[in-house]
Amino acid sequence: MRLPTLRRARVAEPGTISGPVRLDRRTKRLVGRLRPGDIAVIDHVDIDRVAADSLVAVGVSAVLNAKPSISGRYPNLGPEALVNAGIALVDDLGEDLFRALHEGVHVRVEGNAVFVGEEKIASGVRHDGASIHAAMAEAREGLSVQLEAFAANTMEFLKQEKELLLDGIGVPDVATKIAGKHALIVVRGYDYKADLEVLRPYIREFKPVLIGVDGGADALVEAGYSPDMIIGDMDSVTDDVLRCGAEIVVHAYPDGRAPGMLRVQQLGLPATRFPAAATSEDIALLLADEKGATMIVAVGTHDNLVEFLDKGRSGMASSFLTRLKIGGKLVDAKGVSRLYRQSLSGPALLVLTALAAMAAAVAVSTVGRAYVSLLAEWWDHLIFSVRGLL
Repeated sequence: MRLPTLRRARVAEPGTISGPVRLDRRTKRLVGRLRPGDIAVIDHVDIDRVAADSLVAVGVSAVLNAKPSISGRYPNLGPEALVNAGIALVDDLGEDLFRALHEGVHVRVEGNAVFVGEEKIASGVRHDGASIHAAMAEAREGLSVQLEAFAANTMEFLKQEKELLLDGIGVPDVATKIAGKHALIVVRGYDYKADLEVLRPYIREFKPVLIGVDGGADALVEAGYSPDMIIGDMDSVTDDVLRCGAEIVVHAYPDGRAPGMLRVQQLGLPATRFPAAATSEDIALLLADEKGATMIVAVGTHDNLVEFLDKGRSGMASSFLTRLKIGGKLVDAKGVSRLYRQSLSGPALLVLTALAAMAAAVAVSTVGRAYVSLLAEWWDHLIFSVRGLL
C-alpha cells in the first residue's frame, strides 16, 4: 500500500524525523527537485561542501546516503556543514535503499534506521558532531596518499592538455568582446552569494564581462545581473537562464562528445563547443585569459588544496595548473570579501566610534547644547521658508 506524500517533514519525537523522500544518485541534479522539509536520498561518497551547502539552502530535514559520507580518503567538508545546520545525516545505508524507496514515499527516520510504515528498510550510521570530528581526524591521517594522487593527476593533465595551457590551442572563438576588459567568473560554489554581494560596487564601476559557469549563471540572475556568457556542461543551469540571451559555450570531452549540446539544441539556441579535459570553471578561466581579459575575478571557485580535494574528482588537478597559467591576473573574490569585512571591523569601526564619542560630548556640554539649540532654530526656519514657497 502506497503511503500518502506529504509536502513538509515533521518531527514526531526527539531523534525521529518523518517526511517525503526525493531520490537521485547525483546530488546536483536532486537539489532542483527538493523542497523544504523533504528527506534527500543520495548516493554520494565523501559529500563535498558545495553539495552540502546546496542541501542546506533548500532546507531538507534529513539526508540519507547509500554510501559513506566520509570514506577516510581525505577530510571532506560536507558532512560537518550538514550536521552544523541541524540536518540529520544517516549514511552507509547500502544500495538496497534505492530499490526499497520511490519518489515521494513517506518515511520515518529513527536513530540510524529508516522505516516505511512499520517496516525497517535500512540501517546505517547516524552522525553527530562527535562522530564527524572523529572521522575527520582519521581522514587527515590519510591525506598524504591523496596528495600523491593529486600530484599524479596534475602531471597527467599537463601531458594531456599542455597545448591548451601553454599556447591556448583549442580555445574556441567567441562573439563576446573580452579583450581589454575585466571578466567576472561565477561558479555556484563556496560562499558565492556573500562574495557577489560584496562585489556590487566593483561591478557597477568596472562593468566586467559576466561569465556564469553552469549554475553560476543562475546565481548571477538571482543577484540581479544578466550574464554575458554561460560556460559549462549545462547540467545545472535552468532553461530560463539559458534563454536570457547570453552566449553559450558547451564544455565537451576531449574527444568532442558534449552531452550538454543536445539540451541547448533542443531549446533552439546556438552554442559553441569547447573540448577539454579540464573542469568547466577552468575552461572559463582559460577562455577569459586567452581572449585578453586584463583581470579575472573569480566567485565561488576552488582556490586552495583542501577545496581541490574536497571536490573529490581527479579533474580538479587542472585547477592547480590553470591558476599557474593565469598568474597574477586572477583575483579571488573570497579575499576581497574578507578585506572588506576587516576594513569595516577595523578603521571604519574606529571612525564610527570616534563620531559617536564626539556626539555624546557635544550633547552633554554647555557649549554643545547651545550649538544644538541654534541648529534646531535654523532647521525650523528652513522648514518654515520652504512651506512659504509651496
